[in-house]
Amino acid sequence: MRRLTKIAAASAVLSLALTACANDSDTAAEDDLCGGGGDGPNVGLAYDVGGRGDQSFNDAAARGMEQAKEELGATCTEAQAQDGEPESAREDRLRTLAEDGHDPIIGTGFAYSLAVDAVAPDFPDTSFGVVDGFDPTGDEANDNVAYLGFAENEGSFLVGVAAALKTQTDHVGFVGGVHNDLIKKFEAGYTAGVEAVNPDITVDVTYIEEEDLSGFADPAGGKAAAAAMYENGADIVYHASGGSGSGVFDAAVEAGDDMWAIGVDSDQYLTASDDQKEHILTSMLKRVDTATFNEIKSVADDKPLSSYQSYDLAADGVGYSTSGGYIDDIKDQIDEWAEKIKSGEVEVPSTVK
Repeated sequence: MRRLTKIAAASAVLSLALTACANDSDTAAEDDLCGGGGDGPNVGLAYDVGGRGDQSFNDAAARGMEQAKEELGATCTEAQAQDGEPESAREDRLRTLAEDGHDPIIGTGFAYSLAVDAVAPDFPDTSFGVVDGFDPTGDEANDNVAYLGFAENEGSFLVGVAAALKTQTDHVGFVGGVHNDLIKKFEAGYTAGVEAVNPDITVDVTYIEEEDLSGFADPAGGKAAAAAMYENGADIVYHASGGSGSGVFDAAVEAGDDMWAIGVDSDQYLTASDDQKEHILTSMLKRVDTATFNEIKSVADDKPLSSYQSYDLAADGVGYSTSGGYIDDIKDQIDEWAEKIKSGEVEVPSTVK
């Protein structure tokens, strides 16, 4: 059973920043990702709302950049989106990176799709990549653009299986950051995984924002959404809400013993606080790091990627984490479902019923 609610919550305003290798900004001071490097590709990495430090989607892209530094001698400049910014700001950000000679330029998030489509034709010798991107014209007109997509529904199915096998109340939840087609893929896969194990389990569904991208940078909203689910009887809540997920974890902690949360994109157990770690059952892994590294490597190899690139379960583009050991007893069962997906025996839906 699926129950859908929506909430609107306040979000913090994020600052717009370009952080070059020698910049003394707070971001660089915390973790000098773009310091050093060698004579490899000079990458422009444009983060989505929430920026580096979200312990999720953007941080996964940063890990791919770090790998490119180590293995390819790449250098970089980071750029961060501002909450609520106009489309022109994304275009200006990408154009500045291109004019400064960066190649490739990677936008981490579907929201860069329109901006890349507008800017890429003016820089035909520069390679662009868009994580979760799409061609807004529908004709793939820009042959210097790679759209880096993932089978989020397949990874979400597996953590849905985990939730169904671990729930003690036959009641679980899902918190989405923004109610759009991408995040609904996570919901669809998760719900399908739960129902595959036990169709009688109740699945509560809440979205922090209807359209506003601030839903990915709103820990207070994430906490409120998850807390309501725990109070309503759910004992496991999966989030696909970017930086808002830290609030989901806090809600699990405050809900008490035997209350669980499921992370997303990265193995969020590894970056959580000690008290949060006791409540993170698993995480759905979305290998944004792999896609980011592959885009950079393709330029280093003088064979830049273009068009749609798919990272599904069979290609190790998605998966689940086992940190903490909380699902060790059911890992074999989850892996059985994974094999069924890879073989085609199970087809995971990508849209909500």
